[in-house]
Amino acid sequence: MEDGQKSQEEVDQWEETMFLYDSALKKMALRAQTINDEFVCRYRYDPIEHIKYRLKTADSIVRKLQQDGHEVTIENMNEKLSDIAGVRIICSFTSDIYQIAGIIEKQEDITVLHVKDYIQNPKPNGYKSYHMVVSVPIFLSDGRRDVKVEIQIRSVAMDFWASLEHKIAYKLEGDTPKMLLRELKSCADIVDVLDDKMYSLHRALLAITEKRDDVTY
Repeated sequence: MEDGQKSQEEVDQWEETMFLYDSALKKMALRAQTINDEFVCRYRYDPIEHIKYRLKTADSIVRKLQQDGHEVTIENMNEKLSDIAGVRIICSFTSDIYQIAGIIEKQEDITVLHVKDYIQNPKPNGYKSYHMVVSVPIFLSDGRRDVKVEIQIRSVAMDFWASLEHKIAYKLEGDTPKMLLRELKSCADIVDVLDDKMYSLHRALLAITEKRDDVTY
């Protein structure tokens, strides 16, 4: 009977923990959408192309804890893992990435726990993205809970590259041939050039429209 009660308590604790992560995930995704909507309202410009979010599965959480040599417990989930709840913000240009990150950092109820800037410091394989781990408050009937959410902010081109790299690594179970690794790094370099060229086009378009507006006025 005691084992049954303990088992049910563990199930209840797990369900409440995942409910908290899911709530924090939805709150952060809505916050990102609100930021974009404000830009559209005030400046007629939407810096965010789209927003993705996901909650790690139980199998993924267990596998990650075991790979890192941790006992599978609720306490270790909360303490050792930072990406159970993940939001990915896809921006048009690199400049938008840093602008969105700066706005998130200034949100009064959000605490930035740590940042990894893989745009200024790409991974050896060419991976680029701006990572933030933040603490999001969730208010329940019995008080406040602070929940970690990982935020990845990247450009459309960076996201396309990262998606392809993930598919290759998944299919080959991490044992990617050196030839493919070289090709991926080459593609990452091309992505850098594409991002720069698209931003230059964007700036040129802004200059043309601003000049036309001045003439019209």
